Amino acid sequence: MFNHCTTLSEAQRLMTMGADTSVSLTEKCLVRAKDPQGQGQAVFTAINTEWALQSAALSDVAMRAGAVRSDLEGIPISIKDSFDVAGQITSAGSLILKSTAAAAHSPVTQRLLRSGAVLVGRTNMTEFAYSGLGINPHYGTPLSPWRRDEQRIAGGSSSGAAVAVADGMCFASVCTDTGGSASIPAALCGVTGFKSTASRIDQTGIIPLAPSLDAVGVLAVNLHACVAVDAEIASEIRATPIPRHLRQARFAVPTTLVQDGLCTEVATAFHDALRKIRATGAELVEVAIPEFTELADLNARGGFAAAESYAWHAAWIEADPSLYDPKILSRILRGKSISAKEYIDLRRKRESWCQRVTSRLAGFDGWLMPTVPLVAPPLSELLQSEERYFQVNALLLRNPSIVNFLDGCALSLPCHSPGMAPVGLSLAGLHGTDTALLNWGLAIEAQVCAQPT
Repeated sequence: MFNHCTTLSEAQRLMTMGADTSVSLTEKCLVRAKDPQGQGQAVFTAINTEWALQSAALSDVAMRAGAVRSDLEGIPISIKDSFDVAGQITSAGSLILKSTAAAAHSPVTQRLLRSGAVLVGRTNMTEFAYSGLGINPHYGTPLSPWRRDEQRIAGGSSSGAAVAVADGMCFASVCTDTGGSASIPAALCGVTGFKSTASRIDQTGIIPLAPSLDAVGVLAVNLHACVAVDAEIASEIRATPIPRHLRQARFAVPTTLVQDGLCTEVATAFHDALRKIRATGAELVEVAIPEFTELADLNARGGFAAAESYAWHAAWIEADPSLYDPKILSRILRGKSISAKEYIDLRRKRESWCQRVTSRLAGFDGWLMPTVPLVAPPLSELLQSEERYFQVNALLLRNPSIVNFLDGCALSLPCHSPGMAPVGLSLAGLHGTDTALLNWGLAIEAQVCAQPT
């Protein structure tokens, strides 16, 4: 399934030993990205060939001189097409923003460059990040590596980011997450995803979807790579995560909503993962969280995503709505009828909801759930039926959007058996528990995660 010949840690080791170079690693990634038989044309909205090779050459010089800037020195990384890179167009997967170049780097971009990372390109996404499917009629739709001949979706909105990692076009991808945009494609493509607590990472210079829910995420082949990237882009200084023994852990397993309607592959992989975690001595407690069922009503009129995106897009929609993907436009327009009173009420209800959910989960080290309830469906069935399009979109967003509404953090770890359809195991945590979550995630990864093949 995976085209990686090395992981990020192995690439670091080889470069440190002098057995490989950043230029060589970057050339291999670029070859995969430009392969006419591959997914590169749909994965990237821009490829930085010359800049990437120049950056890689500088990293090789730095490593020979013993002046390594970080664990990302010389590592090929991609960045979602919603982050500003000076001199490049930030289209956010749209036609509306296709002609204006960014004047400056976003803080995330700047941090990556200062770390010595090599930016190989900008990854494709759902238009303005407003869907969990990863379909983009303007720039193409990246496909999951699972049974690619059947053309299954990669998930979104960070579709290009996940496929870039899965197909070996980079070692990690930086992306955004408003309701599962990192977790969903991680699950459908069999890679690892991390969604940070929103306030940990400066979001200046990133095209917003809904600022009340937006966060930054990382996708990679394994959690070590996510940790390495997160350490460079986070605004806070924190200790390096160290895996803890799972016999010390106490995890909640919600029984409300998040396990409803699981397809056979997801149910099998999820329960097998729970069995393996229990076998380590971890305490797993089934917990009813009735507040989870309230989210559908709270967001029935479109929620923060509709209200805040409409406020951001209103002038462009009025000028030329034909430039939008109609399915995305219909969701943005829901925000037009949301009054100031309704918006303020929603903020108040969210605060109450978060307090009640936090009180139920406060005694746990995190909670475990399937990242999404189904495996990657064929693209064709979503294009042929608008009803199916919105049905699957809602299903994919259901579980991960809980974390964003709670302003928490989450991992999606591949937990399927080798050769089977990719399935994600979500380990989620309350606001600000990112470092502890990563510690536990490293331990779980060692026990239950599918390894790249």
